[in-house]
Amino acid sequence: MATISSSISADFSGENGYAEIDWDNIGFSLTPTDYMYKMKCSKDDEFTVIEANLIPYGNIELSPAAGVLNYGQGLFEGMKVIRREDGKLVLFRPEENALRMKIGAERMCMPSPSVDQFIDAVKQTALANKRWIPPPGKGSLYIRPLLLGTGPILGLSPALEYTFLIYASPVRNYFKEGSAALNLYVEDQFDRASRGGSGGVKSITNYAPVLKPMTKAKDRGFSDVLYLDSVSGKYIEEVSSCNIFIVKDKIISTPTINGTILPGVTRKTIINIACDHGFKVEERQIAVEELLEADEVFCTGTAVVVVPVGSITYQGKRVEYHTTDTNSVNKKLLSTFVAIQNGQVEDIHGWLVEIN
Repeated sequence: MATISSSISADFSGENGYAEIDWDNIGFSLTPTDYMYKMKCSKDDEFTVIEANLIPYGNIELSPAAGVLNYGQGLFEGMKVIRREDGKLVLFRPEENALRMKIGAERMCMPSPSVDQFIDAVKQTALANKRWIPPPGKGSLYIRPLLLGTGPILGLSPALEYTFLIYASPVRNYFKEGSAALNLYVEDQFDRASRGGSGGVKSITNYAPVLKPMTKAKDRGFSDVLYLDSVSGKYIEEVSSCNIFIVKDKIISTPTINGTILPGVTRKTIINIACDHGFKVEERQIAVEELLEADEVFCTGTAVVVVPVGSITYQGKRVEYHTTDTNSVNKKLLSTFVAIQNGQVEDIHGWLVEIN
C-alpha cells in the first residue's frame, strides 16, 4: 500500500498548524489543498494495482479516448473528516462509502479497490492535507474519491485501465441557506432515474441530467428539486443532492431503496439513530400528496447532514412547515448525529474511524 514519499512534507504555514484561510467563510466550494491520492489499476481477472501514491494536487492527464470521457464510465463518493475538540481526527462510517463504490463499480463494469485499500487511501489523503482540516466547529475536510475509466477505448465497452483518485477540500454548509430551512420544488417534468437504470449507484452520469431542472428551480428562488418516480409520477424519490424524510404523528417515513434512489450513508445512519430513540421508521412508497399533510420534512446527506425543509411547492401549490421548534424530530436526530461525531455521545455502533 502506498505511503507518503520522503519528498512530500506537510507545510504547516498558519497559526497552530492550520492553513491561512478565513475559516468562517469557506462555504461549500473548492479550495485546492496540498495533495491527492492516485492509484492506477487494470481490469483483468483480478484487481491489479499498477501504481499508487500521494502526489501534489493538480490536473491529471487523460486520453481523449478515455472511457470516462466518451462513455461516462465513472463513480464518485463524498465523505468528511472532522477535527474534534479533543484533537482527534475522525471519519464517519467510511466502510459504507467503500462498499457503495464496490457495488457501483460492479454495475458500471469497473474494477474497484477493496474496502481496506479505499479506507487506507482516504486516511493518507486526509493526513497529507491535515492543515486544511478546519478547527473544531468550523466545518470539515470534504473527501472526494473518484473511480474513473481512464484507459482509451473507441468501441462501446469497458476501459482496460482505471484510476482511483482522491482529492480534498475544506468545506462548511452545502446550501447557501446554511442550516436554515430549504424551499423545495417538486419536479414533474424531468425524471432523475428509472427502473433498471443506474439511479441506485453514485455514477457521474446521474448528476449532469439534474443540472437543468435544478438551475431552473434555483433561478426561481428554490433551494433544490424533489423528484418523483419515473413510472407513475405519483411518489417522491429524492432531492438532487440528498435523501428525503417526512414525519407525521411521530412516525418517520422515507422512500424505499428500489434501484432508483441512492442508498445514502447519512440516510442509513439517521434511520439507525431514529430507531435508537424509539421512533417508528417506515421505508415505503410515499405519495406526493402526503407532503401536504406532513408535520415535518427534512433531508439528509453527507454534504447537508440533516437539514429541515421549510416549504415545498408542487403544481403551483406551496406548503409551509414550522421549523423553529427546538423539539422537532429532525433537530433531535441531528443533535445526536453531531454528538456522536464529536465524542459527546457514546458511539455504540462503532461508526467512527480515527485517523492517526
